[in-house]
Parts: sequence; structure tokens; C-alpha cells
Amino acid sequence: MPYTYRDSRPRSPPLPQSARATHSSGQTYEELKRQCQQKGTLFEDCDFPANISSLFYSEKPSIPFVWKRPGEIVKDPQFIVGGATRTDICQGDLGDCWLLAAIASLTLNEKTLARVVPQDQNFGPGYAGIFHFQFWQHNEWLDIVIDDQLPTFKDRLVFLHSAEHNEFWSALLEKAYAKLNGSYEALKGGSTLEAMEDFTGGVGEMYEVKKAPENLYEILGKALERGSMLGCSIDTSSAAESEARTPFGLIKGHAYSVTGIDEVSFRGRKVQLIRPRNPWGQVEWNGRWSDNSPEWQSVNPLEQKRLCQTVLDDGEFWMNFEDFKAHFDKVEICNLTPDALGDNATNKWEVTVHQGSWVRGSTAGGCRNFLDTFWSNPQIKLHLTEKDDGQDECTFIAALMQKNRRKLRKLGAEMLTIGYAIYESPSKDGHLNKDFFRYHPSKARSKTYINLREVSDRVKLPPGDYVIVPTTFEPHQEADFCLRIFSEKKAITEDVDENVDINLPEPPKPTPPQQETEEEKQFRALFKQVAGEDMEITAEELEYVLNAVLKKAKDIKFEKVSLMTCRNIICLMDSSGNGKLEFNEFKIFWDKLKKWLSIYVHFDSDRSGTMSSYEFRSALTDAGFQLNNYLLQLIVLRYSDDQFQIDFDDFLHCLIRLENASRVFLALSKKNREFINLNINEFITLTMNI
Repeated sequence: MPYTYRDSRPRSPPLPQSARATHSSGQTYEELKRQCQQKGTLFEDCDFPANISSLFYSEKPSIPFVWKRPGEIVKDPQFIVGGATRTDICQGDLGDCWLLAAIASLTLNEKTLARVVPQDQNFGPGYAGIFHFQFWQHNEWLDIVIDDQLPTFKDRLVFLHSAEHNEFWSALLEKAYAKLNGSYEALKGGSTLEAMEDFTGGVGEMYEVKKAPENLYEILGKALERGSMLGCSIDTSSAAESEARTPFGLIKGHAYSVTGIDEVSFRGRKVQLIRPRNPWGQVEWNGRWSDNSPEWQSVNPLEQKRLCQTVLDDGEFWMNFEDFKAHFDKVEICNLTPDALGDNATNKWEVTVHQGSWVRGSTAGGCRNFLDTFWSNPQIKLHLTEKDDGQDECTFIAALMQKNRRKLRKLGAEMLTIGYAIYESPSKDGHLNKDFFRYHPSKARSKTYINLREVSDRVKLPPGDYVIVPTTFEPHQEADFCLRIFSEKKAITEDVDENVDINLPEPPKPTPPQQETEEEKQFRALFKQVAGEDMEITAEELEYVLNAVLKKAKDIKFEKVSLMTCRNIICLMDSSGNGKLEFNEFKIFWDKLKKWLSIYVHFDSDRSGTMSSYEFRSALTDAGFQLNNYLLQLIVLRYSDDQFQIDFDDFLHCLIRLENASRVFLALSKKNREFINLNINEFITLTMNI
């Protein structure tokens, strides 16, 4: 399906207090709840019904699920018992450990938890079977409403549940997140950072433990101090190793949360410890500093109490940090806000967001390996004007996120491999072409192209103007994306392709008969032969003339000029309004046609008789039309074939319609334009869709 997005201008993040209602009825949580209370009924969510469609999209359940409300499962259901804690997170029969690890981290920050899980919900007075949760998605907070019917088997929750059997906040949170993504099955497999960002709107950073900075322990400690959410995992070398248990009790390919980091006095020296948590709520590390290890016998009981050290099979355990580095491969940090991302003092970061699309045939150019199409990707200009305090460079984080891929899984979509490159911008404005990228190396780029929802990296560059090119790895892959720029000092960003500009030459005056060239005299003779004494031709006669002349041209290969194109030519050139072309009108058009022919031949590099749709932007620019990405995407979708090729007739048809629309718009008085409230972008979009 095509992905197009109209408004790609940078926008400031919304205020965290506001969340957009998403229920199909248009009603808010409070309105829906009040309606149920007045009717004396329990809420049933038509957007996420209690049936198989909300559970799976590609498989059949292995057991007979029964949807039940908490009051049908236990006698005294509670939303939260004794505060929402990480021990409330116990994994069920769904492969969403990545989500559960993020939820466990969420419970460590009371303020953030209260944003995602509104606390004024319960099963007491006013209960109406309706709950709501809030998640961040692509630069806005959404309020997700659900009913409290949960999938069960033999009166036990099948998926996420709490260690307290009458506590339901975590199971309801999982259901709301499943609704956000389309189904429970859509939650299988993922990155802890993905859920962490959806809980916070923060920005993620990933460290490979074996290649991490020497001060990784300090980095993790400061991250936990400032409320960041942390996760870790062990890589697998094959699918068979997924969730395989190591001799030390750790699970490969499994998402753990990190809930603590501290030093302990041990036999006269300080030992660095870290505390991971298995979202299963069981299966723990059995090496040094594990729950039953002898090391704890040499630690003061007060110190053990301070570290909350317990001998329980609850999935949480302490490790020596050296053992952690030896056994774990990745650490993920989600900073709750753009503040304090640096190593030391808290800094106020500026944030801008760009929404865009990769559309097959026009803006889905792939990475730099594919030079012929790479230049056609969306381009965002970045102006860095202020150096960091006490530094010679400007620091920013570029975070590229592909949108809605998890929700689109049921349609066969998977996470695409994405990344970006950053180039120093030349002085000229406009979309950078193929030759620029052929001869200019990038100044920075994402560390890797990877099939995660978001790729983010910290970049330092001297003050100046730069262009960021977000891409998929392979060309022709479609998706919507969101690019966030976090900068320590104010940075100005703008979409290179936002403006629409038309630069058409004035039509030449007709040549007097006595000054006609030999070519023009031949045309006059052919024209008179076809038109007759009135020297005017219809669309059908114009079709005959153009095809007769163009088929003799040696430098262009094409099938024919269509009748539809000829009708549009007459619409463009007919000054008398009689639906025919006079010879002088035809001569003026012929001058245009010769220019358009030379443009087409230039971009038909392989002389195949077709032009690559990725070259269409440059061809239109040469013809006097500067279009934004949205208009370009519309035109390519309309005129290119399934191999992203445009033949001469479609090229000609498109140019004629663009010039027609442009001349009509320019002919309108300023007063009339303001009256109909259209700018040139909207006017051309409207006319090209007719």
C-alpha cells in the first residue's frame, strides 16, 4: 500500500498533559464510562472485541480461550494491590518478554508509571468494566480505552499476570498495548527500547557490552539515578538458541530489565554489582552474588537489607558487574526526557520532529549503496549555529523511527532495515541530486542499518548547514517514518522538499510565415493537409500529426501519443475556446514539445523508451516544476508502471496537466486565491487528482 504524508514540517512535542482520545465513537474515556454508568451496563469495546481477531491474525489458539472479567475470575478483584511494583509482572504464554521487561522498568519511576497507568481506576464504586492507559506514538500521546474482558483458560489468565492473583493492572495494561498494535499476536518478539519509548516518549540508546565505553558502570548508574529505563539481553546465534537456558541460569534471546546498580563492601574492598530481572518472575542467575551464593555471608546484614537482598525465586538477582559484562551482550537505555542525556550535568535539549514517507518509485531510494536512487530519498536540512558550552562542536541525537510496522504485521509487514546519513550542505537550496552524493562523502551516519523500529545515535559536528537523508537499506521499500532531532543548543530544521515553485517561460510569439524555418514550412504543409482550409485541427487530427512526426525522430523510442494527451494539449493551447488548435498555437506547442523531448531523451539514459520514476523529480525541475514529496508521490503513483518506469506519453500528459494547473492558478487574482483559500501546492494537488 502507498504511504503518503501531507505535512512534513517540523513540530514541537505536545505537552505531556494532553492525550488524544482514540476510540472510534469519538468519545473520551470519561464520556464512555459515564454513559455505561447511566445505562447500568458494563463497557464492551467494539474496537477490540473479545474474540479471536483480537488474539491472533495468523494462527489458531492451541487451547479454548474464554474471555472473562476480573470479577468472574476472583471474588475481590483489585486494580493495584500495595502499589504497582516489578513483582507484579509475570509472563504468560505470549512471547512478549521485551514488553514485560519494559513494564518492570516502568514501575521504578512513580511519575512515569502514573502517566501510563492512570491511578484513579478501580473495581469499587462506579465500576463500569472500562479502563484506560496512555502511550506515546510518533510525537503524540494516545489514550487507549479497553473493556476488562481478559483471555483465560480454566479461570487463570493466559498472558501477563501479577503474582497477586487478584491484581489486574498489569494484565489490563498488556491488553491496551495489544489493542494499540492490533492484536496480542502482534506483541510477539521485539526490542525493550520500543516499549520503553512508548511508555515515555523518550529517546533510546543501545550499547554492545563487549564494545561499550570503559565507564559503562557509571553510565548505567547515572541512567538509573535520573529515572531512565534499562534493559539487557543475550544474543543468539540461531533460532534454536532462542530462550535456551545457559548453565548459569540465564536465558538467551530473552529481554531482562535492569532494576538496580550498587557497590557492596566485600572482604575489605568494593565490589560493583548490578541487578537484572527476568520477567518470567522465576529462573535466575546461579553464579557469584546470586541469591544463594556464599558471597552474601561475608556482607553485613544491614548492607544486605539496603540492597533488598532476598532468597526468593522471583526472577530478580544480583550479579558481579564483571560477570554481567561476560554473559550479557546488549544494554538498552531509554532516557525519559531529552534532559540529562550527557555524562554530567543536566542540560536542556531542544527537540524537533519530522514526519515523512518512503514511497516506492519516488522517495524510497534505499541506502548509499544504490546511488542511482539514493538521492531521491526525503532530505531534511539541519542548521547548527551554536557550539556546546566550552566545546568547538554541536551535539545532537538523530533518532529515526519507522511507524506502525508492528500493527501492519497482519498484512505481512515486517520491520525494515533502516538508517541515515548526514552530509554537509552546499550553499544552494533544493533537493540534492545524484551527482552531489557521487562526489561528496557523508560527515556522519547511523552506526548500522538494522531492522529495529528506531535507530538513534549521538553525533558531534562543527557549526554549519547539513542535510540528513533517512533511508531504508534496500530501495523500493515503503513505510512512514518519524525523524526526531535532539540538540543541546537550538537547532533549526526544515524539509528540503517542502516548497512548490513553478518557473515557466513566457510563450514565444508566432513566427511570421516569411521568416519560418524549413522545418516549420514542412509542418505548415502537413498541418494544412490534415486541417483543411480553416487551418484548425481537432484532438483526433492532432494525434495523427504528432505520431506521424515523432515516429520519424531517431533519438526517441515510444509507442504513440494518446488521444487523451492530445485533448489535454488542446485544453492548454486553445486560446479561442473552440476546442481546436490553430497553426500558430500548434507552433508554440511544438517549441515546448522540443524542449520536453530533449529532457526526456536525457533521462532515458538506456534508450529504452521509458524513464525511471526516480529521475522524474530532476526531469520536472528541468521543465520548470519544483514539487514537494507529496505531490511527487501522487504523480508517480498515477503515471509510473509496476517497474517504476514512465513512458513518453505519460511524461507528456503529466507536464501538460501541471502547466495547465499552474497557468490557471497564476491567472487567478490574489483576491480570488485568498477567497478560495488555496495555495499553489493545494491547487495543483486538487487538479492532478481530478
